[in-house]
Formats: sequence, C-alpha cells, structure tokens
Amino acid sequence: MQEKGIRLRYGEANKRYLGKEVKDVKLKAGMSVEELIEAMRYIGGFSAQHMVTGVDILKEMIADKDSFNFLSFPADVVATGLRGVLASAVKYFDAIITTGGMFDHDIARAFGGKYRLGTFYADDAELHKANIYRLGNVFIGQKDYGLVVEKKFYEIMNDVYASNKKNTYTASELAFEFGKRINDEGSILRQAYLHKVPIFCPGILDGAFGTHLAIYSQNHDFKLDLVKDELALSNIVFDNKVTGAFMIGGGISKHHVIWWNQFKGGLDYAVYVTTATQFDGSLSGARLTEAVSWGKVKERAKYVTIDGDATIVVPVMFAAARLV
Repeated sequence: MQEKGIRLRYGEANKRYLGKEVKDVKLKAGMSVEELIEAMRYIGGFSAQHMVTGVDILKEMIADKDSFNFLSFPADVVATGLRGVLASAVKYFDAIITTGGMFDHDIARAFGGKYRLGTFYADDAELHKANIYRLGNVFIGQKDYGLVVEKKFYEIMNDVYASNKKNTYTASELAFEFGKRINDEGSILRQAYLHKVPIFCPGILDGAFGTHLAIYSQNHDFKLDLVKDELALSNIVFDNKVTGAFMIGGGISKHHVIWWNQFKGGLDYAVYVTTATQFDGSLSGARLTEAVSWGKVKERAKYVTIDGDATIVVPVMFAAARLV
C-alpha cells in the first residue's frame, strides 16, 4: 500500500510538472521578430521563456479594450536609443508614470542635445575635467545637457506662464504644456501630448527640470500641485475595473503603478523588466509575485517578471507585439 501511495504521488507530480517539452529554436533567413518569438515559444532557457510569456501578456493586455494600461520607466533609458521605442509606443497606453529625469533627457535630446556612445570603463576624473557627464556607457557633453535644458525650460515655461490664466500646475499638466511646444516627433513628451496620454511624475523635482521649477517659483507666482495628480491616479484605478501595466525598472515609477492599483484589488495584467536582485529587499528587485502579497497584483492576474536589460528586451518585445 505504501509503494502504491508513493507511485500515486510521483504520478501526480509527473503530471503536474512534466508538461510541455523544451524545443530547439530553428532560425531561418529573413524571419521577423514576431516569427522569432514564436520560434522561442518552448525555448525554456531562463529569462528567454519569461520574455515569450511577457509578449503574450502584453499583447492580450493591449487588446483588452476594458483594460486601462500603464507604461512606467525611469529616466536613464531615455538617455539611450530606447527613447525612440518608448515614444513610438506611447499611443498604445493610457497613462505613463516616470521619473523627473525623463523631462531632462527628453527635452535635451528634442532640442539638439547629442548623447554619445561611451564606455563603462572611462576615467571619470578625466571626463569631469572635460565637462563630460557619464550615464553608464553614454557620454553627455555639458553643453548638450544642462545648458540645453536650462535654455529651453525658460523659453517654454515663460510662454506657458504668459499664455495661461493660472499659476498652479500639476506635473501632468506641465508635461502636456511642454509636449505641446516640442516639435521633435521622437520626443516622449510630444507623443504623449499628441495622443492625449497623461504623464504622471511624482518625483518631478528630482532633476534639472525640477530644480528649474524651484528657481522659477522664486521669481514668479508659480506653484506645483503634486496632490492633484495623486487624486487623478486614484480616480483612474477606481473608475477602471481592469488595469494592466508594462513596467521597466523599479523605484518610484514602478511603485506608483502598483501602489495605486492595490486599492482596486490589484493589477489584472503586469509585465516587469528588471536587472535588479530581489535579495537586497529593494522595490526594483522585488518580483511581481511579492506584489501579490500586498494585493498590488491580483492572485489570478496574468503577470511575469523578466530579468534582463531593458535596452535589449523591450525593443524585441514591442516589435513582437507590434507596438510600432
């Protein structure tokens, strides 16, 4: 009887765990990204399998007309060529949550700031002497960043201030006004304005743009209302029974997405791309399954965490999901 019980348990385990078979990926000349992802459907292979799952969830989330979908990302990726991918995909989402530096990099590049290919292994003291900033392996000349942001901030802000009969703005309202006055079609701010996608930035004061807002308030009757945007996010989650999110990186942008969604019982769809480790207790490293324990992602939600560099993973996923 004992042997029969053991065999039964083994049989149940085999049935439960030994399901779909790993299959070799067969490449062919001229195959599309979509065909490649389909060829990888049974790749196994660690993060690759999670990416395939993420594409499926992303496609279903975007196709679900009842789902209000968030896109969140930190500022650093806007300093890379991923900016163009994000700008082209804005129209497929209903709201963006990001960090203050997004304004800096998007504005600098929209008005001619040149970001250069660099290296992680530079002599940073030498770069400092040459007035070159290093963001990972991206090099940014001082004149292409700080000076551009400062000049264009005051040009646009003065026009915003003179054109409107108000002195108090939310971060999302400022994003709208700046996007309205940017002509670069590769700008995230511009695309959000064109497609009426609100950009929420709870940490807008953390960066060059935010510093100039503070300075501007010293000489103008200007106030920043951060609470109004929080109430807008509250209304979004209570007004929409179904919500989804594609989140790149952690920090305040990710947390604002999952935090507000817990008040409606959690996200229904969630895809998270990160390079952080969960073993330091950081939110950036926290897997989406941890968010389930908080009620920020539903127990029955369709969700996946993808361990990988966003500059590699996101263009492949968006191309496969046809977010172009």
